[in-house]
Amino acid sequence: MIVDAHLDLAMNAIEWNRDLSRPIDEIRGREHGQTDRPDRGNATVSFAEMRRGGVRLCVATQIARYSSLTHPYPGWHSPEQAWAMTQAQLAWYRAMEEAGELTPITNGETLSRHLARAMDGGDEGPIGYVLSLEGADSMVTLAHLERAYGYGLRAVGPGHYGPGVYAQGTNAEGGIGTRGRELLREMERLGMILDATHLCDESFREALDNFRGRVWASHSNCRAIVDHNRQFTDDQIKELIARGAVIGAAFDAWMIVPGWVRGQSTPENAGVTLDRIIDHVDRICQIAGNARHCGIGSDLDGGFGREQCPSDVATIADLSKIPALLKSRGYSDADVDGIMYGNFVRFLGEALPTL
Repeated sequence: MIVDAHLDLAMNAIEWNRDLSRPIDEIRGREHGQTDRPDRGNATVSFAEMRRGGVRLCVATQIARYSSLTHPYPGWHSPEQAWAMTQAQLAWYRAMEEAGELTPITNGETLSRHLARAMDGGDEGPIGYVLSLEGADSMVTLAHLERAYGYGLRAVGPGHYGPGVYAQGTNAEGGIGTRGRELLREMERLGMILDATHLCDESFREALDNFRGRVWASHSNCRAIVDHNRQFTDDQIKELIARGAVIGAAFDAWMIVPGWVRGQSTPENAGVTLDRIIDHVDRICQIAGNARHCGIGSDLDGGFGREQCPSDVATIADLSKIPALLKSRGYSDADVDGIMYGNFVRFLGEALPTL
């Protein structure tokens, strides 16, 4: 079994207009000639490909950025609009539950029940998903956060790209401020997971200082290998390990190898392969002194597709190639099982409410 700790499934369905219940070739074919997004025709994720690769459990997102008049990244023009988009995404998740494609994991009981089915039932049955929010801009008030917890939201990453309402994200600077501290207090009260992914250095520092609950990093790599503020420094990795975090390896090409030039580099000419992702995994394991803090958080189809992911990944099913690569580096069967699914499963078993 494989756990993928970061997939923007609803974003692909609602904003990219991809029907993930269809075969991957059909999803790609329906985008022939479309140029509105750089990854058109290059999708890697469908439910069938997830099942084929053994991805039986994932962390699936809601995502909607609020962009002010001066914000450097595109987004919705008010937090209320951003909230409305997350609710459209939630409606899609519910529709996929009704269709038998997905099943929500909200507590220890649903996790245990799903794992028993997944381990015994092969590739059939619904895929389990833990609902996460990437960027908290859509939380109009803290009452919206409690409402979201009620419908199943279990993890929140306060920042995304650029400045945010509750934290500063990738390519931004600054701390979380009063509103960020209030958000973290409410998350802590509700028992939600803090996703440290995308937090800029100052917000990372302040968030961990002000949050005593469980922390993970769903999709992040190592700054020592690719020097960019989107990645974690070795000291940040050490702090996450000390907090019991699991860090999911991300598959976006520019985060895997140095020197990637958007619009010019290709996975082939830049040497982006799954083995280069193992470099990041191995560095975290060496820092930790064990393999208990690494996992997979591919972010496949998170605004990029085959044009900007490892060359030996045609679809998400190719995550199943990773165990052999880990074993070639000397990782034991138990370590491989932990990285592929066990570490995130253990974390969820500890962090989710019992019932």
